[in-house]
Amino acid sequence: MDAETSRQVRVRFVTKLPPPLRAPPTAIAVPAELSRMGLSEIVNSLLLSAEPDHQAQPFDFIVDGELVRMPLHQFLLAKGISAERVLELEYIKAVAPRKQEPPLPHDDWVSAVDGSNPSFILTGCYDGLARVWKDAAVCTQVLEGHSGAITSASFINKGVETDGSLHVVTGSKDRSLRLFKFDTSVTMGSSKRIGAYKVLPGHTSSVQSIAVDPSRNMICSASWDTTIKLWAIEGSEEDGDTVSVKKRRMNSDASGHEESQLEGSASSTLLGHTQCVSSVAWPEQRTIYSASWDHSVRQWDAQTGRETWNMFCGKALNCLDCGGEGSSLIAGGGSDPVLRVWDPRKPGTTAPIFQFSSHSSWISACKWHPSSWFHLISSSFDGKVMLWDLRTAWPLASVDSHNDKVLCTDWWKGDSVISGGADSKLCISSGVEIA
Repeated sequence: MDAETSRQVRVRFVTKLPPPLRAPPTAIAVPAELSRMGLSEIVNSLLLSAEPDHQAQPFDFIVDGELVRMPLHQFLLAKGISAERVLELEYIKAVAPRKQEPPLPHDDWVSAVDGSNPSFILTGCYDGLARVWKDAAVCTQVLEGHSGAITSASFINKGVETDGSLHVVTGSKDRSLRLFKFDTSVTMGSSKRIGAYKVLPGHTSSVQSIAVDPSRNMICSASWDTTIKLWAIEGSEEDGDTVSVKKRRMNSDASGHEESQLEGSASSTLLGHTQCVSSVAWPEQRTIYSASWDHSVRQWDAQTGRETWNMFCGKALNCLDCGGEGSSLIAGGGSDPVLRVWDPRKPGTTAPIFQFSSHSSWISACKWHPSSWFHLISSSFDGKVMLWDLRTAWPLASVDSHNDKVLCTDWWKGDSVISGGADSKLCISSGVEIA
């Protein structure tokens, strides 16, 4: 045995986890070549000696705000930490899916997903239909009317049921948005087919992304036509809408009877991008962010429609999301395998503050965890969904449940990762514990 493998490091395990998962705080000597799996075994052994009914589980370890992702002696050397001192290791529950739920089949590519409702999942598909899935098990509503593939879909009321109904907006390659309302009471049997109560035409090319403002009164849409349009939701079901409307007749109900439908126009158009606007986010009432194939991320004042900040990153972008501390960080990905995170509060620099490089193809979607400053997910054309923590450059987990390109991903109920792909499946990975 050489000197490197025979070295030991004195460590003290600490945690913010509840008492059944708190190891004794006494300093102990452990082999310097241990990585997180070996350290997990030691913590589980300590917990088992104090509580015979303890069930072993994987842990992650944090030193000075960074996750340990290499053998201890390498970590100490890389960070310039003396091996002579007692190293304080904070342990947390490892973040990784513990179960793969049965996939939900679709008739074509699953290109959009929204998991913001704890009871329902919303999907958009290349067959032109959006579907609502109750408890990730049964399709209860099919939202129809688009003549092209759906590219984006979102719950407007984000899980807050209004008068027993949910409010949904979809965007499509047919250049329109559609607004739907449906009853949340589940009727067993076949899925109920529902037509839109309002169509929002106006884009001259495919709608690529939609976002709802925090007050749930406005929608913004991004398009291949290089524009971003804003639409008012309030009064959308009334003849006297604040935007211009006209009625038209359509057969949208499965029973075949004719139903009135409204058509509306945008309240404003944001100009500035020079190529396809691929993604939009609306994290604050007055602030919209957009990403584009023109290699730029732009910030807009939602009230005035003026561009207030931009950044050019040198890559065509497919996706963007806002999160982190105070929802102030921007994650984005596109035409290379790198997920990047920027801080727009640091003017004068286009350098990302974090880069994650474990994918092997283009990034198709990214999403911050709804209640964690550190965690986010990304999907890629390499067929994988990866879970990330800002405290390490290595992925926490790689989900390989798809056998083709992954086109969209989101969190569901805070502890599940959902994703859709070119294999025509919605996949659900559950049991992700984030403290």
